[in-house]
Amino acid sequence: MSKLHIKKNDTVIVLAGADKGKSGKVLKVIVDDNRAIVEGINMVSKSTKPSAKFPQGGIVKQEAPIHISNLSLIDPKSGKPTRVATKRDGKNVIRVSKKSGEEIK
Repeated sequence: MSKLHIKKNDTVIVLAGADKGKSGKVLKVIVDDNRAIVEGINMVSKSTKPSAKFPQGGIVKQEAPIHISNLSLIDPKSGKPTRVATKRDGKNVIRVSKKSGEEIK
């Protein structure tokens, strides 16, 4: 299993698919499938039975997972898509933007 370049709470942009060009915040990363759930991206309609949370039931819109290869991290300095480099600072590993060299928090 490879290390993923995207983590929870990162701001990403979609590179391919129906939502190409849109950006959002990563809500969840599914490491086993190399997929991520991004806020407001890849919305699907799902039918739900009535429950305590949805007493009416019906059709609910929610985010579906999107493959990591279709996402790129947004550079904190320029706001454009960037690749990620890792640097070691003693025992800590720091993610750095390839475009600006700025640290990604």
